[in-house]
Amino acid sequence: MRVVIARCAARYSGRLSAHLPLATRAIMVKADGSVLLHSDGGSYKPLNWMSPPCTLRTAEVSEAQADAGVQEVWTVQHDKTDDRLEIELYEVLSDTEHELGIDPGLVKDGVEAHLQELLAEQIALLGDGHTLVRREYMTAIGPVDILAKSPSGGSVAVEIKRRGEIDGVEQLTRYLELMNRDPLLSPVEGVFAAQEIKPQARVLAEDRGIRCVVLDYDAMRGADDPTTRLF
Repeated sequence: MRVVIARCAARYSGRLSAHLPLATRAIMVKADGSVLLHSDGGSYKPLNWMSPPCTLRTAEVSEAQADAGVQEVWTVQHDKTDDRLEIELYEVLSDTEHELGIDPGLVKDGVEAHLQELLAEQIALLGDGHTLVRREYMTAIGPVDILAKSPSGGSVAVEIKRRGEIDGVEQLTRYLELMNRDPLLSPVEGVFAAQEIKPQARVLAEDRGIRCVVLDYDAMRGADDPTTRLF
């Protein structure tokens, strides 16, 4: 990656037209060919950019540009469209290149698969005496996240979400309707488990006899001890 800190102005033309007045910005040229202009704000979003496939070339500085103080002009042309980004560099404050290598990508914590694995290991969070039958119990319309047994020996179907919304309740309702037709499983209790359960989803679940359980991901993975909290 090449990172240039410079006083610059930029013009974008093509499907839309945009202009960036003269200011100090960070210009990033990535290995995939993309070029992005960033200010010292606005979080991750660039002020303007050109996505690949595109080609960056250094263009001649016109007499008018030279008189205005432009030292260098970059022209970034998209390879498949008429889109063009022209960057006028007035003063280059820093110009560095770094080999970043292959990035493994973002690994998200607390996704549903993690919650399912942790709840299967800590099935007592559903209540004392619950036991795990299996994860990903397959039905004719899809897998139930967890099938467990209650202390009385009844079946418990658990649907797990990061954020519990009405769609998740509807999904669990369909599983319960199907599973309760199986004499080997019936009666089947439903549990809707999530890190956060929306009020509308809770009302709908309780109206249908589905129990709601809020999961504390940090406590489940041992990163937080609830007994040490003041509140």
